[in-house]
Amino acid sequence: MRDLLHPIVPVDNFVTNKLSIFIKFLFRIYFFPFTVSRKKSTSEQGTFDQTIRITIPKTMELKLKLEQLHQRVNGLKDQINTEEATKNAFVMPFIQILGYDIFNPTEVIPEHICDIGTKKGEKIDYVIKKNNEPILIFECKHWKENADAHNSQLHRYYHVSKARFGVLTNGTIDNFYSDLEKPNIMDEKPFLTIDIEDLKDSSIKILESFTKNEYNLEQILDSAEALKYIKAIRKEFEKEIENPSDELVKLLVNRFFDKPLTASRMVTFKEYTKKALTTSINESISYRLKSALSINERLEKQDESKVNPIDENIDATKIVTTDEELDAFQIVKAILREKIPASRISPRDTQSYFGVLLDNNNRKPICRFHFNTANKYVEFFDKGKDSGEKIALNSLDEIYGFRIQLHQTIVNY
Repeated sequence: MRDLLHPIVPVDNFVTNKLSIFIKFLFRIYFFPFTVSRKKSTSEQGTFDQTIRITIPKTMELKLKLEQLHQRVNGLKDQINTEEATKNAFVMPFIQILGYDIFNPTEVIPEHICDIGTKKGEKIDYVIKKNNEPILIFECKHWKENADAHNSQLHRYYHVSKARFGVLTNGTIDNFYSDLEKPNIMDEKPFLTIDIEDLKDSSIKILESFTKNEYNLEQILDSAEALKYIKAIRKEFEKEIENPSDELVKLLVNRFFDKPLTASRMVTFKEYTKKALTTSINESISYRLKSALSINERLEKQDESKVNPIDENIDATKIVTTDEELDAFQIVKAILREKIPASRISPRDTQSYFGVLLDNNNRKPICRFHFNTANKYVEFFDKGKDSGEKIALNSLDEIYGFRIQLHQTIVNY
C-alpha cells in the first residue's frame, strides 16, 4: 500500500498542506478508498501532474464496513420489533456492503414470488442477481429469532431456485448454505457463518468472494467444500479428545504394544490416551505462552538498556516513516474514533518506534509500533503508561483484535 499522503513528485508545501487537510477530512467521514488528482500544479520546480492517493485493502475495507454495521445493530436492535424492520435496518445494509444495489429491482429483488409444488405465491425475502442470473437467496427472520431454526423453509426455497447459495439471516448472524452433498438439495448445515458480534478474518476473506466485484462461483465452492470438511474433522477431533474411540486407541497403541488388546486393557489404554492427548495440548499451549513471555522479557531488557526520554529519542535526519507504520496508525485511528474525535489522535515517529499519542501529549501514549526489526510488535498501555506490554504481530489485520486494550487506554486517561 502506498503512503496515505504520498505525492508522486514534490509539490508546493502550501498546496500539499491544503490538500492533506481536505483529504483527512473526507477520510475521517467516509473512511473510503479514493484518489484525488490535481493537474498542472506550479512550484519552483516547474509545472507537473500531481496525484495523491488513499487506498485500503479490500478485505480490510469489508471488515471496517461490517464493524460499522455491528455498531448500527447494537444501537438500534432494542427498537427493532418486527421482521420487516430487521430487514430494512440490518439485512439491506448487509447486502449493500456486499456491493449490490438494493435500489435496483433487477439486481436485488425483494419478495420474489416462488411457487413450491401446490403452494402458490410463496415469497423469498431477497434474490440477488448478477448478469441476470440468481446467485443468492435470502430468508430473513427477526433479530431475536435463532438463525439456525428456520432452515427447512429456506430448504424449500432453495430447491426451486437456480441460485447456488442460500442465506438464512436474523440480521446479526448470516448462515450461508449450498448443495455440496447432493445437487440442488440444500445442505443441512451452513458452510460459512458471519457473526457480526464475532467477526473472524478467515470468514471475511471468504465473504469477499460473495461481493459484486469479486464474485467467483468456483472459488466459493472450493472454499465451501474445504470449510465443510475442516469443520467436520475438527468436530471429530474434539470428540476424540473428550472420549477416545476404540479405533483411535488401537491405531496408537498397536504401534508400540505387542500384546493383544483385551477388554480390560482397552479400558486402561483409553484413559491413558485421553490423558496423553490432553497433556500434549496443554503443554503445547504452555510452551507457546512461555515463548511469548520470554520474547517480551528480552525485548523489555533491551529497551531498558537504551531508554531515552520520548522527545530525546528523535533525530529527524534518521527517522524513516514507512507505509506499514502509517497503515497501522490508520487502523488504530479507525478503532479509536468509536470513542473520541480523530483530531485527538496524533502520530509521533521516532528512531526506535512509531508512537500514537492522545492529544499529542508525550505522557499519554496509546500504543507504539516496533516495526524496525524482522519480528514486528505492537506495544499497548491499557495497564498504565508505565506498564507497556508488547505483543507480536503476524499481520496488521491482527490490530483489530485489540480494540478492548485501545479503548481501555483512552478510559485510563
